Formats: sequence, C-alpha cells, structure tokens
Amino acid sequence: MSLELYNTRTRSKQHFEPIDAQHVRIYVCGPTVYNRVHIGNARPAVVFDLLYRVLKTQYAQVTYARNITDIDDKIINAAKAAGEPIEVLTARFTQAYFDDMAALHNVEPDLQPRATETIAQMIAMTKNLIASGHAYEAEGHVLFAVQSMPDYGKLSNRSLDDMLAGARVDVAPYKKYAGDFVLWKPSSDDDPGWESPWGRGRPGWHLECSAMIEKHLGECIDIHGGGRDLIFPHHENELAQSQCAHDGKSFVNFWVHNGYINIDGEKMSKSLDNFRLVHDLLQHYNGETLRFALLSAQYRSELNFSAELLEQAKASLDTLYSALQTLTESTQLQAREQMLQGAELQQQACYRALLDDLNTPIAISELHALAKKITQTEGRGEQALQHARALLGCASLMGLLQATPQQWFQGGAGGDQLDEALIASLIAEREQAKLDKNYARADEIRQQLLEQGVTLEDSREGTRWRRS
Repeated sequence: MSLELYNTRTRSKQHFEPIDAQHVRIYVCGPTVYNRVHIGNARPAVVFDLLYRVLKTQYAQVTYARNITDIDDKIINAAKAAGEPIEVLTARFTQAYFDDMAALHNVEPDLQPRATETIAQMIAMTKNLIASGHAYEAEGHVLFAVQSMPDYGKLSNRSLDDMLAGARVDVAPYKKYAGDFVLWKPSSDDDPGWESPWGRGRPGWHLECSAMIEKHLGECIDIHGGGRDLIFPHHENELAQSQCAHDGKSFVNFWVHNGYINIDGEKMSKSLDNFRLVHDLLQHYNGETLRFALLSAQYRSELNFSAELLEQAKASLDTLYSALQTLTESTQLQAREQMLQGAELQQQACYRALLDDLNTPIAISELHALAKKITQTEGRGEQALQHARALLGCASLMGLLQATPQQWFQGGAGGDQLDEALIASLIAEREQAKLDKNYARADEIRQQLLEQGVTLEDSREGTRWRRS
C-alpha cells in the first residue's frame, strides 16, 4: 500500500515517491504573527499534521517544517498600534499560535524556523538571482523579473496577461514589468531593517519561505503545503525564485493545498467580519471537537464551518467515546496500551482511506463502524478488545480519541461550569435521597444538574455523569 496525493502542479492524484526513500521532507507555510489566528489558519495546520502522521507510518525519517513569519508590514503596523517592540508582539502571538495548535491535538513540527533568523540566506539568494539575470535593483528595491522565466505561472496555470488582468498589481514606476515582485525593499529609520548590498532594508514576503526551505531542508523538497489561497501569488513566486536561484533545478515534487473555509455559508473575510478565532472557539468547544470538524470534509473540499457542524462533530465524538465506555476500565487501558500500530494498523480500512489522498470522511465512517462493533459486543470479550484496539489505533493516527471516556464526558470546554466536587456532592445527596425514598428531591437534583449542562446516567455500577 502506498500514499496517493493530489498534486496541484499536475492537477492530478499521483503515487507519492520521495526523493530520498529514507528521508521525506515537507514544508508548510505557517502564520504571520501579528494577531490570534482564525479557524482558516488552523485548517492547514490540522491537515498537514495528519499528513505528517501518515508519512511517519511509511518512512524511516520525516522532517516537517512549518515557518513563523515574524517580519512583515502587518506586524510593523500592529506593533506601532500597540505601542510595543516588534519582538515583544511577535513572541506573544507566536506562543499563542503554539498554544492554539496544541489544543487542536497537533504534534509539534520538527522545525519551526523564523524569518528573522534567515536574513543572511535571503540576501544570498537575492544576490544569486541578480547575478543570473533573474532580478534587478531599482531605487533601493530588488525585484524578480518574471519575464526572465519562460514558464512562470505554471503552478497556478496562468499566463502573464491573465495574472495581470485578474490581480491588483502595484505598478510602481521602478518596475520594468508590472508583474515583477519584490525580493528586497528599503526600510525607513523607524522600521526594522538589515544591512544589504542594496542598502538597509527587509525581505519581501515570498522570499522568506524560499530561503527557509533552502537553509533547513535543501534545494528540492518532497512536499510543499498550504491553503489554496497561497497558490498565487505566494507559491507561484516561491517556485520561480527558488528554481531560478538553482539553475532551473526542481524545487518541489508535490504541491498540496487545502480548500477554503466558509462561515455559515459565506466566505470568511475581514470585510464580512465573520472571522472565528481559534482561541475564542476553544472557550466553547473542546479542541478535539474543532479538530474533528476540520477533518470532517476531505481536505481539498471547501468546508462550511458553523455551529451545526461543531454540534455534529461533538455528537460523533460522543458516539465513539460512548462505545469505549461500554468496556471495563481495565479493558480500556489494555486497548489503549495495545492499540494497533505498524503492519496491523495498515490492514485497517480507516488507514487505507487515509492513503487515498487523506480521505477523512471515509476514515471517520470506518471509526464509527468499529465503534458499532464494540457496542454490539456490549464491550465484553476478546472481540470487543480487538475492535477497541483497532478503533484507538486508527483514531490516534488522526489525532482523535486522546482522552478517556470519563475525561471526555466530564471535561467540557471553557465557560462557567459546575465544579466536579460540587457535582459529586450533589450526586451523593441524590443517592441518599433515594435511600430515604425522597424521590422528589432526587428528581429535583437530576433536573438541577441537567439545567447546568450535566446529565446523569444510572447503571448497575452506580451513577455516571457527563457534561452536555
């Protein structure tokens, strides 16, 4: 079995073969750290976290890099507005990004390079492009000459004329051609800058990723990922400058892009003021619920993000955790300790679905099929254990079912919630009321807890509770 991935460059699904069979290299565009990130920023982080996990089941070494853009005009403006040094602002929002992504059960990438740590490589690449005739200096700027590359536009499948007609291009007087893009630009005395052969300045956005890839992963990598919105101009320009800086050598074998997120049926945009910050959503929803929602559609599809989707995601996770809850605690622990891995995991239909261009809807349906098998066995016997091992192995690969059923149902997320000690106290009072045959009080406590979002479930083993 091998991984099939859709390659934006060829517009087809292809069998994935790494450049080096022993070492896969993947780079994903990370955030520009001037504010908290929205749910659209979270989708590529979750998608490529899943891809990273799948690749690690097939290859001996996988290096995953996701950058931090910590120098940008938006950052400069945000720091001025906040009245604080740029490095203080970027440090705060970088950590906020790390915290938000960890809450969504993303594993930490192997490398998280920062743009400001790669200035020397950016200057060296720019000098190389000038020397090879692909870039020129003009009024303190250095620009890439797009007409110097015969197949510029091959990633987005656009001609130069189409690109100019369909984009707002800053036709500065110093440009030789309207579509030329900035590699280096001058900085004022009040703005951050670095000394260069073209004066004190700072890099253009596109240049940053090319230099970080070259420094940390090499001249050619296996996979470059990001949101579909980055195909043009960002990834198109990355491809151009990196390939031209290395004598036409291939830059990326697979370009992989996730689809857009819509909010309640409308495209997420600042003009519509319908951004949903991950931090804000985490006050109301468990991070695993957000992750499940982001994985509920195949990654290349548009995803309509709504309260309804989140409720569906929570209900699905409730079903999966409920199946595990039918097992005894010792069987749950045994299943988690012995969850399927390696060759056993690769025989599962859920795993095979992920090999098919990360087909998460099919993979999720297979998780539910395994949960149903556990429920049908009433959580008893060897069959129940084997189904649980398979469920937990497949779910773990997807970053799901990371909690115990008790933690899931009693944990909740954000908001004003009853303290667990108070819940336990009320349950004890209810038990005593039933012993005293004061059933009215027992029913009153059940209703009181229900109104506070706590559901009681009576069983032979006693009373269990869960947050709604």
